[in-house]
Amino acid sequence: MLGRKMTRATVLAAALGLTLGLSAGPAAAADTIKIAVPSPFTGSAAGYGENVKAGVVMKLEEINAAGGVGGKKIEAVYLDEQCEPREAATVSSSIVNDPDIVGIVGHLCSSAHLAALPTYVREGIAAITPTATNTTISSKSKDEKGLTWSFRNVYRDDFQGKFLADYTDKVLGLKKVAVFYENNDYGIGLKEAFIKEAKALGLTVVGEEAYKKGDQDYTPQLTKIKGGAPEAMFIAGYYPEGALIADQAKKIGLNVPKMGADGFDNADYIKLGGAAADNTYLTAPFLVETAGADAKKFIDAFKAKYKRDMDWMSANAYDAAGMMIDAIAKVGPDRAKIRAYLAGIDSPEKGYKGVTGVNYFDANGDCLKPAYVKTVKDGKFVPAPKQMN
Repeated sequence: MLGRKMTRATVLAAALGLTLGLSAGPAAAADTIKIAVPSPFTGSAAGYGENVKAGVVMKLEEINAAGGVGGKKIEAVYLDEQCEPREAATVSSSIVNDPDIVGIVGHLCSSAHLAALPTYVREGIAAITPTATNTTISSKSKDEKGLTWSFRNVYRDDFQGKFLADYTDKVLGLKKVAVFYENNDYGIGLKEAFIKEAKALGLTVVGEEAYKKGDQDYTPQLTKIKGGAPEAMFIAGYYPEGALIADQAKKIGLNVPKMGADGFDNADYIKLGGAAADNTYLTAPFLVETAGADAKKFIDAFKAKYKRDMDWMSANAYDAAGMMIDAIAKVGPDRAKIRAYLAGIDSPEKGYKGVTGVNYFDANGDCLKPAYVKTVKDGKFVPAPKQMN
């Protein structure tokens, strides 16, 4: 892990260097160009971090096998920030203080990205997050000159929260909902968007309960929620806690459809939740089953390499890395020029054609994409029978 000051995160990253591909020690040789990939590689969100890393690895292998960029290999520096704001802030300093790092693919979690973002904006290095969805990121991405330094190729929480409320009403036909949300940037953003749209649609919100990351016993809140006799429960958070909530809800007889956002889209949700994970509906920005011919080639290569089905985070990370490398190829390894190039990808005509579709940004660095719905049936993720696209 890079940086001049040793911290807990630095020591951890150095210890994990062999397994995570971290770069420690002297700056990269002149025949390489470095991009940073800050993500959680340990802790409860490590499964997500490995998904992101898988997508980045595939893109870099593809680019470097074809000769790299201008004859130079692209090197990824994987930095473990555990999806924690404090660690992300530390990692952000090490990134900006390494002049050989010219761009960032990350962070994964919204809270981590928000903690690191002021450093990137102040020091002038562009980041593309493939996964951070909190709406606040849009307003924090600009410097005092109005230049955007944070981009994302994933939709915002207000979009998917609204979408899930619409799906609950218009597709599932359920009118009484309860909301259980993680008390962080991601969970709160989803919760607020869902409730706003639910009320606008005339749905009845019969309960609203919060929980903290790492909680183990959700029975008190679930008992309150059950008392409201909901027809569905929206769980706004990540899969580790979501799986426990689903299991404990089933044990107290709260057997209603569960709604989740993209934070549930991990195979471990099903492994941890068991049979209780069935009848869960969740949003995803990409579905393998709807992919085009080019995407199918990537999907097949991914499955052959990793011996598992591809997930949307890997696909988004593959495209985010592709956009960053494309910028480097077009304008060179210059932080300011890379930012300007990315900001110029502002229409479908100028968009980057990736495996997840055409990627382009608005003035806030946000990328507009459709949402798809997956469901858990018989212990497997499958496309929901009806989509809203």
